[in-house]
Amino acid sequence: MVPDNVATIDNAFTLRAQAEKFLFTCYSYLPREADVNANPAFTSGDEFWFYYPLEYINPRGFNIARGNQNIVSPYMNYWDGSEGGQPLFRALRDCNIFLENVDKVIDLEPFMRDRWVAEVKFLKAYYHFWLLRMYGPIPIIKENLPVSSSVDEVKVERAPVDEVFEYIFTLINEAVPDLPLKIQDRAAEMGRLTQPAALAMKAKIAVTAASPLFNGNEAYRNFTTADGDPFFNPAFDQAKWDSAMVISKKAIEVSEEAGHQLFYFSNFLLDLSDSTITKMNIRNSVAERWNAETLWGSSNSRSRELQRHAMLRIDPLRTVNQQVRAHLAPTMRMAELFYTENGLPLTEDKNWHYADRYEIWEGDEAHKYYLKEGYSTSALHFNREPRFYASMGFDGSIWYGQGKTDDEDTWHIEAKLGQTSSTYGTSGYSVTGYFTKKLVNWNFVIQDGQNYVVEDYPWPIMRLADLYLLYAEAKNEVEGPSAEIYHYMNLVRERAGLKTLEESWDNHAINSNKYKTKEGLREIIHQERGIELAFEGQRFWDMRRWKKAEIVMNQTIKGWDVFQEETVGYYRPKTLYNPTFSLRDYFWPISENSIIVNRKLIQNPGW
Repeated sequence: MVPDNVATIDNAFTLRAQAEKFLFTCYSYLPREADVNANPAFTSGDEFWFYYPLEYINPRGFNIARGNQNIVSPYMNYWDGSEGGQPLFRALRDCNIFLENVDKVIDLEPFMRDRWVAEVKFLKAYYHFWLLRMYGPIPIIKENLPVSSSVDEVKVERAPVDEVFEYIFTLINEAVPDLPLKIQDRAAEMGRLTQPAALAMKAKIAVTAASPLFNGNEAYRNFTTADGDPFFNPAFDQAKWDSAMVISKKAIEVSEEAGHQLFYFSNFLLDLSDSTITKMNIRNSVAERWNAETLWGSSNSRSRELQRHAMLRIDPLRTVNQQVRAHLAPTMRMAELFYTENGLPLTEDKNWHYADRYEIWEGDEAHKYYLKEGYSTSALHFNREPRFYASMGFDGSIWYGQGKTDDEDTWHIEAKLGQTSSTYGTSGYSVTGYFTKKLVNWNFVIQDGQNYVVEDYPWPIMRLADLYLLYAEAKNEVEGPSAEIYHYMNLVRERAGLKTLEESWDNHAINSNKYKTKEGLREIIHQERGIELAFEGQRFWDMRRWKKAEIVMNQTIKGWDVFQEETVGYYRPKTLYNPTFSLRDYFWPISENSIIVNRKLIQNPGW
């Protein structure tokens, strides 16, 4: 007996309006990538660091970064949907319910039905990928088990990672033909899937499958199924890179056919310097809502709270406004990752002052759109590429926006103890002395009291620059350096105000031939991704798929000595933490309770 007013599956698929709600339910499980509390890439890696104990942010992810992950109640548990994680197996169940019942809808046109099915098939693929990237081998949920299933039948087993990748690609291949090339009803449908979005994510998944963590990973040779089959194939397979190259190029072609292009800032009402325009090109490739570079944006993952965590108190007349937190603090490692003004790593540029980078210099006319003239700051902040100044704020740096639109009269940061942007009591400050400018829309305005205005934007899950660099990476792994690889890298560099890769390395590099070898170019591409996609949640996963996390995440986390009032004391690199990372940390543990309930599940190595 079903009581009145209780929804059933049959109710959900009687009419189109009800079925569409169930479609959006399938979308609703998308991981909240703009949420500091839900996206492990913000708090669990080495891009950002925080004071401890945290306020305003749940410390689950930060506990992972500090080496406190556990099996009793794992942090960021996307397997069970607890401790900050979305219940992605529940998401897969609802996707299957939709696919099993959508044909029952009597007023649904065939073309619309095909599109909805394609969307849900892709979402199934994406949820499998998210779990795979986080846990390694996972059960493949092709269809829901009937209620009559035996106890043994519901105890599903983990599948080898190659089988999971194959299933993901099968779903995406089935979905793409029935997805639209572009969204026609922008007022109502932005954030829904298109062919460029699906193909771009397919490219990312293919590059992930070809990368060292999943391709020829001998470290997991003894991690096997109950039958003794390895979850990870220890033999390297070049065909995976071949496939990733082809898939990435196809995604670029379809994306450009749909009108996607790298974002360039344009506002005819503003009279800005070329330097400021270049910074705005970079900032707004992320923070300009639904711009042409966004291949897939998440309409249910908005940036409002994220911007509060990133924004600092910059107006000396409004230092009591606690709505801005400033504690999403980039590490010194990230500050040193960005290039010099010649488009080279700090250690590779023969013309840059690497040995003197911790000296104190004074802002000059040449840097006036980046640094406050006459203000003393670190030499590390001079003669850097525009992406450095567009992405990061620091003591003495210019912060365009916040109600001032004239770049001849704009804000600058003062972050030493007792100054405008320093600590507010025991919280609301940057523990490193750096601030995440890139994620804050330039129209943000701090007002009197506790009021503020922010221009919200959907989180860009995938943008075109990311796709260009994925293709460059895959093509280099297949063919080695080539003019086409340089072309796509130079498109990204040109938007960032840099000379071409060839010009930079030929004229300014200590080793001018580095970009001409596969190994050298691989390292350059990796750093280019780290810079272009900084603070967007990409580095966290890239370091894992490249198997570099066990090197990088065992290095000291540093920042400036932010509790100093004097310039000399402030600009001393300070050790904030000594993290540890071992083989087990590449993949999350499955909760102890899940292992007890289902003895067929095999725990990840080291847990």
